[in-house]
Amino acid sequence: MSGHHHHDNDEMHEHDRGLSYDLPVLARRRMIRLLAGASLVPLVGCSAEDSDSAAAASESSSSAGSSSTGSSSTGSSTECATIPNETAGPYPGDGSNGVNVLKESGVVRSDITKSFGDSAGGTAEGIPLTVTLTVVDAASGCGTPKKGAAVYLWHCDRDGNYSLYSESVTEENYLRGVQETDDKGQVTFTSIFPACYTGRWPHIHFEVYGSLEDATAATSITNTSQLAFPKDVCDTVYATDGYSQSVTNLGQLSLETDNIFSDGYDQQLATMKGSVDAGYTATLTVPV
Repeated sequence: MSGHHHHDNDEMHEHDRGLSYDLPVLARRRMIRLLAGASLVPLVGCSAEDSDSAAAASESSSSAGSSSTGSSSTGSSTECATIPNETAGPYPGDGSNGVNVLKESGVVRSDITKSFGDSAGGTAEGIPLTVTLTVVDAASGCGTPKKGAAVYLWHCDRDGNYSLYSESVTEENYLRGVQETDDKGQVTFTSIFPACYTGRWPHIHFEVYGSLEDATAATSITNTSQLAFPKDVCDTVYATDGYSQSVTNLGQLSLETDNIFSDGYDQQLATMKGSVDAGYTATLTVPV
């Protein structure tokens, strides 16, 4: 990063750099999709849906509806395709781009709202969010939970900043954590609803590892992907105090134009429950 940060625009530039960093991955992903073949038809089918309700319902309806038109032999390929691989972006904190939080004692935790260890010790403010990911085995028809795998999850704060990287929070490591999947293949993180920053639809990053040992050694990632939030929930959350910049940024984006989700997001759109007062729960099944 340059040494002359003196106004907010620099923050924007960091995120813009993140956007350009993300772009080359698209070509590779399209290739993977083409090779996958069967998953291509359902994914393309859902990106034509524009309305919020259609997008929110796409997890249940489009996977059921489009599998019959798909070219798959199983008839349920959409539901059981491996989670799409996405870029980890420029702020992974996993050692692949500078700092490595995974080897620090304390990173294995469910509540990721506070910084831990020798960090500045700050707390991320925002609307409460609980994230539950269920990791399942794609090869077995998605019916078998992946017990004993591990998930590293991270996202930006209410201001759109990433701990460890963004200028104002380089000393923080909040909104990052690792957990081992339980008997149901699940991990649950307590967090806050992330901002929408310039050029990207609101999202959460995650990496799946074969074991907790692999995760804390920051080695052998099996899957890297991103969770997307439905527009109606984003609109509701961003109308609350502290998220005003997100309203502006979200207004310039859609799931269909986002450089990561534009080629299909039905497997990555979280199912949401809750309210601003009670907090929200986001759930997603992650076939690996």
